[in-house]
Amino acid sequence: MADASLLAKNIKLLVLDVDGVLTDGGLYYGDDGIAMKRFSVQDGLGIKMAQAVGLEIGVITGLDQKPVEARVRELGIRHYHSGKHKKVPLFEDICAKVGVDPSEAAYMGDDWIDLGPMARAGLALCVPNAVPEVIEAADWVSTRNGGNGAVREAIMFILEARGLKEQALQRWVD
Repeated sequence: MADASLLAKNIKLLVLDVDGVLTDGGLYYGDDGIAMKRFSVQDGLGIKMAQAVGLEIGVITGLDQKPVEARVRELGIRHYHSGKHKKVPLFEDICAKVGVDPSEAAYMGDDWIDLGPMARAGLALCVPNAVPEVIEAADWVSTRNGGNGAVREAIMFILEARGLKEQALQRWVD
């Protein structure tokens, strides 16, 4: 297995799963039957930091839920696919739209549905509470669980490897 830091140096696109990565994976239903999601504001700021220094972000989720769509729109993520369980064609479509080879893309997942795009990505990322097969397939595993800063940690890892961390930080300090 290659050194994840070396793989991260070439990453121009980060594609994320939602449930278990951007959220804690729980499904919370109100009395009205509508699902609610919990997102980390640290992940959100990390996404904005990544976008500010040119790292493209995409999202592919197996579920089609309004709270996710609202969060994706709020974060300005232009590459979003929901309600799809065959993620490889969608991952390849996002790569083509961004104009990057899959080797220049990272994918972060947590369950079997994510194994296909992880295998095609130049950098396979996952959360520590992912299923064992996903952890085994990953080049890098966050220390934080999904929905609790794992995406921010992955973004900081990529930005640091690409030498963009200080540039991203300065945008928020100045």
